[in-house]
Amino acid sequence: MKEIGKIRRSQVISTYGPGSIIDFRSPAGAPISAISGGLEDWDAESIKKGLMSDQVIREPRLQKKLEVEGFRTPPVGQESTGKRDAKGKMIMRDRQVPASRFPNWHFCPSCNLLQHTDYWRSDMGKPELYCSECSGKPGRPRQQFVVPVRFIVACENGHLGEFPWQKWCEHRDGCDRTKPLKLVAEGAGLSGLFVLCTGCGGKKSLGTAFSDGSLQRIGHNCSGRSPWLPKPAEVCDKAPTVIQRGASNAYFPIVESSIDIPPWGDTFQEALGSYWRRLTKIIDRSPSAIRTLVEEEIMEDWSGPPMTVDDMVARIELRLKLLEGINTDNLRIEEYAHLTSGEMAEAEEAEPSFQIRAEIIPGRWNDYIQHLVRVERLREVRALRGFTRLTPLEGDQQDRKMAPLSVERKNWLPAIEVFGEGIFVALEPSKLSEWENSKPVASRAERLRNAAEREWKERNGDAVPFPLEISPRFLLIHTLAHAFIRRLSLDCGYSSSSLRERLYVSTGDQPMAGFLVYTSAPDADGTLGGLSREGRSSRADVTLFQAIRDLEWCSSDPLCSSEISSFADNHNLAACHSCSFLPETSCEHFNRYLDRGMVAGLPGQPELGFFCSVVGGGE
Repeated sequence: MKEIGKIRRSQVISTYGPGSIIDFRSPAGAPISAISGGLEDWDAESIKKGLMSDQVIREPRLQKKLEVEGFRTPPVGQESTGKRDAKGKMIMRDRQVPASRFPNWHFCPSCNLLQHTDYWRSDMGKPELYCSECSGKPGRPRQQFVVPVRFIVACENGHLGEFPWQKWCEHRDGCDRTKPLKLVAEGAGLSGLFVLCTGCGGKKSLGTAFSDGSLQRIGHNCSGRSPWLPKPAEVCDKAPTVIQRGASNAYFPIVESSIDIPPWGDTFQEALGSYWRRLTKIIDRSPSAIRTLVEEEIMEDWSGPPMTVDDMVARIELRLKLLEGINTDNLRIEEYAHLTSGEMAEAEEAEPSFQIRAEIIPGRWNDYIQHLVRVERLREVRALRGFTRLTPLEGDQQDRKMAPLSVERKNWLPAIEVFGEGIFVALEPSKLSEWENSKPVASRAERLRNAAEREWKERNGDAVPFPLEISPRFLLIHTLAHAFIRRLSLDCGYSSSSLRERLYVSTGDQPMAGFLVYTSAPDADGTLGGLSREGRSSRADVTLFQAIRDLEWCSSDPLCSSEISSFADNHNLAACHSCSFLPETSCEHFNRYLDRGMVAGLPGQPELGFFCSVVGGGE
């Protein structure tokens, strides 16, 4: 497989996962567009398949939720072939993320010729395509590289296809459509871009290509193709849509994550390794069956903390019982319980993957904040389940068809593990309950919820219920987390794109009302501690106060406070780029469901803000 470029491991779990389109520049400078291959291709390019790979990570809680037996990190580095060369040295092979060319239509920027990959020239062993007619001519480069077309076709089921260039061009009567096309610019914008047949002279502008039903009008249906998977096209009833190759709506990854909490992140669990999978598959999970496996196999190559067989069996039984009690519908319930406990994790190792320190609540926040916790160390596992196109997945939307990462379901998913630190804040429940039940607050949240539901039904119909609970506490905590991140990025040196939010919001039997702001890095050493130090009482007091004050006014007022900036969609109230939005890598909900009025109030409506009495008097 020829190497065409480099991407980071974390990008494979987000922007550039299987089924995504990636733009590269070859070593010679040619533009190359490729689609990242599926999990079958990962195995085809690996010597050790599946969970036999050396690059496996585990997180029992997330494995149970996603019904897999482990995770594989994106392939990097080298792996041994198991063979030796003439000098006796082990032969190594590079690990690579597989990809194939897409789209397959290219045009020449010199002669405007538009045709399929098969008709362009290429050199043996090189990925560049070039126009043989234009290459080497006076005033032209030695090789005139061709450019991938900007337009492709996608549907809500995740299928991808080529733009129907021949169908789009309005050929004249009698044209046999065997002559090549040209992509000619005769004016500004899309309306000035024409597809021209060099045979009959027929042409058509691309000005209406992005309008609703444009492809149906020319009789083009979804191709049903999944070019990242080794399988034939399938029948698809979804309407195809024209999108740009590099558009943000071409790929919405569906990522599930969990934070490693005791006891799952200790050295004992790590040393169990692949045996844990076998332990969870013991049907009766009886002490005798567990003891047999421990005595006959685990103890033979045990590299964890020294212990007796009895001690190991007891520990395994306890963990299996804990695993049965995990709420796979919401892994955050257990995380919230540990974060609000305020207790340091008892570690068997020098640097456990979960370290927290509870801070004293600053005086002015006693009625509003229940817990302020410095998370000095955390481990997060992020797994890619699948993806959607055109629109992102809303909440835990089980009815939406998710584009698959493989032809057949595998017992593993791609994932990465990151280590970092953060600050956790939980609001005072009694004060929160009193505030969210007030009539002005409840009616304002209901207005946003109704608008979001109306838009949802227009797109999905009545059969699928709206998957999110847009409550006052959700809007408050989400917006407060954004304000906290924006203020921290000014005070602690981290850019806002390197900070992430993790929301803990629910009502009912297991209520939650908090958020975690954290930063992380794939290196096992994690980050440097600067963020967790900002969680000390004296620092957090000022940061939180300033964050809320920042929301009292917006440079886009009165447009922002009047919600005029939100007229184009139904996902926000008083929120915009000037006051509340974050880079999309930082937000769990793509900068939707925000309202700064819930945090600090609005001009003429101070009672809306949960913190209005704290910041109203100034400092």
